[in-house]
Amino acid sequence: SMDFIKNMITGTSQADCAVLIVAAGTGEFEAGISKNGQTREHALLAFTLGVKQLIVGVNKMDSTEPPYSENRFEEIKKEVSSYIKKIGYNPTAVAFVPISGWHGDNMLEPSTKMPWFKGWMVERKEGKAEGL
Repeated sequence: SMDFIKNMITGTSQADCAVLIVAAGTGEFEAGISKNGQTREHALLAFTLGVKQLIVGVNKMDSTEPPYSENRFEEIKKEVSSYIKKIGYNPTAVAFVPISGWHGDNMLEPSTKMPWFKGWMVERKEGKAEGL
């Protein structure tokens, strides 16, 4: 809605960092990244408003096929990277984290359900940064 966009512009224009949440569920991610999808709109808005640092939370990892699928995470990471690169973000400087807000996976501490995720690493001018 326009109200949401207005509020987002107000809040985002003062932000140093944006967290883009994308849904990993089948069909859900595709809808968000499609031509008029919200994922695209929000990423573009953040960049346009000058937010330099982006973090991508790949949410609903519990609803992938099979649940907590590394392949699905990598597929989404690839898609989102190629889109945000077109906007102007450098994907190697963006942290991607697989999460499940509902179950709390990787929200506060590393999830046992995704042992394949060894933390994130980004490359910036100042050098490499990493975390869990």
